[in-house]
Amino acid sequence: MEVFVQQVINGLTLGAIYGLIAVGYTMVFGIIGMVNFAHGDIFMIGGFTALILFLLVTGAFGFSAATVFLAIMVCLLLGMALTGLWSWAIEKLAYRPLRGSFRLAPLISAIGVSIALMNFVQVAQGARNKPIPPLLRDGIKLMERDGFAVILSYKQIVIFLVTATVLAIFWYVVQKTPLGRAQRACEQDGKMASLLGIDVDRTVSITFIIGAALAAVAGVMYLIYYGVISFADGFIPGVKAFTAAVLGGIGSLPGAVLGGLIIGMVETMWSAYFSIDYKDVAAFMLLAITLIFLPQGLLGKPEVEKV
Repeated sequence: MEVFVQQVINGLTLGAIYGLIAVGYTMVFGIIGMVNFAHGDIFMIGGFTALILFLLVTGAFGFSAATVFLAIMVCLLLGMALTGLWSWAIEKLAYRPLRGSFRLAPLISAIGVSIALMNFVQVAQGARNKPIPPLLRDGIKLMERDGFAVILSYKQIVIFLVTATVLAIFWYVVQKTPLGRAQRACEQDGKMASLLGIDVDRTVSITFIIGAALAAVAGVMYLIYYGVISFADGFIPGVKAFTAAVLGGIGSLPGAVLGGLIIGMVETMWSAYFSIDYKDVAAFMLLAITLIFLPQGLLGKPEVEKV
C-alpha cells in the first residue's frame, strides 16, 4: 500500500509536468490545426534558461534559502518571458509563411526547427548533463510501515502549487478575457474571426507565446525535480506530452492536463510493478489503445468536416 501511495504522488508530479507541456501542443493545434513538434525543444530551452538564470542569481548572491527562493522566482518569470520570445520568433519566421501552404510543409518546418534548437543548445552548452545543487531535499512523512516511508517532498509540493496556479491563471485568460474570446473565435473559424475584426496573426503569435511560457514553467519544474538537464531532454518529454494531448483529446485543454496526469501515472506505476525498461512502451501502448477505441481522445470532440 505504501509503495502504491508513493507512486501515486510521483505519478501526479510527473503528470503535472507533462500536462503543462501538452497544453501548448493542444493550444496551437486547436487554433491553426498544426502539431508544433518543436514544442518539446521549447520546453528544453526553458529548462536551460532556468539553469543559466539560477546559476547567475546564486553566483551573485550566494546559496541560501532566501537566494534559492529568489532564483526560482527569477527562473519562472524571466524564463517564461525569454522562452516566449523564442517561440514568437519561431512562429514568425518558420511557421507563419507556411500557414497557407499544403499541410505537410509546416510539419517539415517544425521538425527542422526542433533539430536546429537541439543542435544549437548542444553547441552552445555542450553535450554533457548540466546539474544544479540539490534543492528542497526534505519532505513531509505521510505514513510509514515496515521501514518504508511515504514522503511528499517539498519540491513536489512546489510543483503541485505552481502548476495549479499557472493553469488557473491560464484558464482565466482563455475563458474570461478578450484574448481568450479571440482565441476561441479563431479556433472555430479563422476566416470569420478575421472578418469580424480579430487580428488572427496576432492571436496566433500570442498563443505560441503562452504555450511557450507554460513549457518554460514545465522546464523549471523539471529542473527542480530532477536537478539535471541536457540538450536531448526535449525529445522524450515532448513526445510524451504530445501523447498526453492526443490521449486527452487534441484541442481540449482539460484533456491535455488529464492526459498528462494519466501518462505520468502509467509511467510510474509500470516502473514500480513491472519493468522500468518498458515504461515508455506502456505509455505509448495506452495511446494506441485509446486511438483504436476512442479516436477523438478522452475529452475531445469528434471532428466535423466543414463545408
